[in-house]
Amino acid sequence: MELKQIVTGFTGTENCTMTPITNGLINTTYLVEDHDSEEKFILQKINRQVFHFPEIVTNNHLLINKMLENGSYPLQLVNLKKTLSGNLMMKDDEGESWRMLSFIEDTRTFFKIPDLKTAYESAKAVGSFLNTVNPSDLPDIKIPIPDFINFEKRISDYQMSLQNANADLLNNAEPEIELTNALLFLPQKWIKMEKEGLLPKRIIHGDPNVRNILFDKNSSPLAVIDLDTVTVSTILYDFGDMARSYTNTLDEDDGNAADNFNPQIYRTVKDGFLLYLKEKLTFEELENLDYAAQVVIYIQAVRFLTDYLNGSTYYSIKYPEHNLDRTRNQLELLKGLRKYLKDDL
Repeated sequence: MELKQIVTGFTGTENCTMTPITNGLINTTYLVEDHDSEEKFILQKINRQVFHFPEIVTNNHLLINKMLENGSYPLQLVNLKKTLSGNLMMKDDEGESWRMLSFIEDTRTFFKIPDLKTAYESAKAVGSFLNTVNPSDLPDIKIPIPDFINFEKRISDYQMSLQNANADLLNNAEPEIELTNALLFLPQKWIKMEKEGLLPKRIIHGDPNVRNILFDKNSSPLAVIDLDTVTVSTILYDFGDMARSYTNTLDEDDGNAADNFNPQIYRTVKDGFLLYLKEKLTFEELENLDYAAQVVIYIQAVRFLTDYLNGSTYYSIKYPEHNLDRTRNQLELLKGLRKYLKDDL
């Protein structure tokens, strides 16, 4: 089945242009321009190596959008476009699942936060999203990626990769392995709190990276996008991932990073995040925000390093050492955060 046949299944026309969008890490994405209706859409093949049950992703998306529509959520929504036969997805000849999403015009995205104002507004947007999708009774959100926030398993997977990795990969990553091993104590408190039920289960975005916010020309947030990873877990994960992605002054791929943590942005992100959520969070959640930022950065470094040692089978890479450079970047970011938190005591 050709790509145009898939597009036709959603739009009913072959009179369209398809342009690859290559800055994503997981799904295969195209911008579709329908020349008959003069509309634009996003077409994606859902990566079934990551999302084993694509229908969970689309069903979660519908549930979240319904809550956002019924709440006082101030931002725009990305909607699913049904096929001509009324389905949310279309299967190709290989059994791959494709979906089409609405396209929001005149937007821009950032790979890193440019200034404090954008940091605050972005964190406020995510906080508003999380506040709206967390009523007293949670809807039936399914888990799209089992064990995605299972830090005990992340550590186990890492330790297994150390046992099975190619000798050359182990040698190349020796400094990073040494530092990662020295910090293995970090996630233990998180694991313990989860087992003891001290962290309330909430709906979280799962990937509140700055890349997943669309901005207008004035750098004001228009939409929080990419709901694929929406799941039920601790809200501390979303704060930690925001701190991880927002405070990095360099590209995530920069393996030569030095002093890439911005403490001013960190403080600003925390203020923006708490604007809508402070009254909703428990004492344990509020007390562990700084800790969560450290753990999430560390676990992301572990994930990049694990994938590198496994032969880079999960994350898309552009060169053999790509995941190792990402690991180095995260470890440097963690170093900066830990230094700041110690100095701030």
